[in-house]
Amino acid sequence: MMNHPTLEKLTELRLGGMKEALCEQQDMPDIEALDFEERLGLLVDREITARDDRRLKTRLRTARLRQQAAIEDLDYRHPRGLDKSLMRSLGSCQWIKQHLNVFITGPTGVGKTWIACALAHKACRSGFTAQYYRLSRLFDELSYAHADGRYPLLMKKLARTDVIILDDWGLAKMTAPQRRDLLEVLDDRHNRRATLITSQLPVEHWHKIIGDPTLADAILDRLVHNAYRITLKGESMRKLNATLPAGRP
Repeated sequence: MMNHPTLEKLTELRLGGMKEALCEQQDMPDIEALDFEERLGLLVDREITARDDRRLKTRLRTARLRQQAAIEDLDYRHPRGLDKSLMRSLGSCQWIKQHLNVFITGPTGVGKTWIACALAHKACRSGFTAQYYRLSRLFDELSYAHADGRYPLLMKKLARTDVIILDDWGLAKMTAPQRRDLLEVLDDRHNRRATLITSQLPVEHWHKIIGDPTLADAILDRLVHNAYRITLKGESMRKLNATLPAGRP
């Protein structure tokens, strides 16, 4: 039986996974059949797994994904224009390693945000950092950061995040400060990080919604030339998945 001081020392060293595995080994009747190196290897493997799990939880908590979604649960049954080959490719996260972008466009309710969150979830599971923003909320946060002096810190955070989701792009025409801030964000990320955008508007209409032609050219130049495009169509998934209340015809 392992004495308590050893378990306490493992706790002090923050080796929680190793401590749990050691306690489990004590209850295994045939554990003595393994030699020291094998038992130690099991303890180390458990500690590595525990640390990986903690890091993943931290990445997911930081990402603040709007929906709990996994790429393995992607629904191909409804005709939305999804390309299985492309989704498998994006699921490998090579686009993140290559600092490419992804655009998901289509009408409301077809699953743009869900797919974006699923790709970001896969990124977190693969060791990348991610961050979800509705574009309007990002503009608000940048505005507040200008006012209270946090702007440099926020820009640094945005620049070092591996994948940023900009959801609901183009719901309203951008103001001059928003255009300038967006250009700064995208300039920091161009060819260094990956950006994922969802929008009800086709990419061809983005120039108009940005507003100023010169800044629109600069913003789109940093986005469109190295981006995968997913164009969804069809009826709202919310409508298709809805169930009528009891008693309704």
